[in-house]
Amino acid sequence: MSVDKTAKIHETAIVENGATIGAGTVIGPYCCVGPSVVLGENVTLKSHVVVMEDTIIGDGSIVYPFASLGQKPQDLKYKGERSKLEIGKNTVIREYVTANIGTEGGGMLTKIGDNCLVMAYCHIAHDCIVGNNVILVNGVNLSGHVVVGDNAIIGGMSAVKQFTRIGNNAMIGGCTGVDRDVIPYGIIRSERNTTLKGLNIIGLKRHGFSIDEIRLMQQAYQEIFETDDSIQLTDKLDQAREKYANDQHIIDIIDFIAARSKNPICTTNPVDKD
Repeated sequence: MSVDKTAKIHETAIVENGATIGAGTVIGPYCCVGPSVVLGENVTLKSHVVVMEDTIIGDGSIVYPFASLGQKPQDLKYKGERSKLEIGKNTVIREYVTANIGTEGGGMLTKIGDNCLVMAYCHIAHDCIVGNNVILVNGVNLSGHVVVGDNAIIGGMSAVKQFTRIGNNAMIGGCTGVDRDVIPYGIIRSERNTTLKGLNIIGLKRHGFSIDEIRLMQQAYQEIFETDDSIQLTDKLDQAREKYANDQHIIDIIDFIAARSKNPICTTNPVDKD
């Protein structure tokens, strides 16, 4: 094991023989560092971080609790070949991120560039190549062999199909399923119109609403959302407010709609207003 004398390793951390720890690096409580790991200078493993196999983390990078880096790939074709995970300089890896080593079928390397921000719960699968200055927002999943260009941003909860390329400076909207290559400087998003399907009848019953209360709420719902579309919504709300003035649950619905926000209200016939 090669540990620079200026490195700080918490007494509860496990650093296996063979690991290389650079100057000024800090390994926090309960971290586990495997025998082939190389940590550069001024790297910080906050706590409870696991770094295994042939993983290299560049100078100044920070890894937050419960990240798991360099584990074997989730690929049935993997046969135990020795491969690598490389993380560049000044990259931030947040909580519960997973990034796996590469495979023989993908060049034996998974790579994350310099100055990246990988937010909580992201997954970077085997053989992905992520460029510099990339932002992966919470919950992004990159399947195997994905290539992400420099300065790209991928919105939260998006999933990228195997072998997909995302060009430099591209932006992916949140909750997007990416199954085609995205040109450099391009922007894409999934269609996300949300349709109102009715009242939560099961939930209302579970919370003690009577049959009569539910029926009255259904009646009001139909009058607001399912009657003549030529009538303005504000007029429907005014009519409902007068008719159901003594039913606080219905008034709650009317007040919620009337208050509005920056987002449009979900309806039974959504229109894309972005």
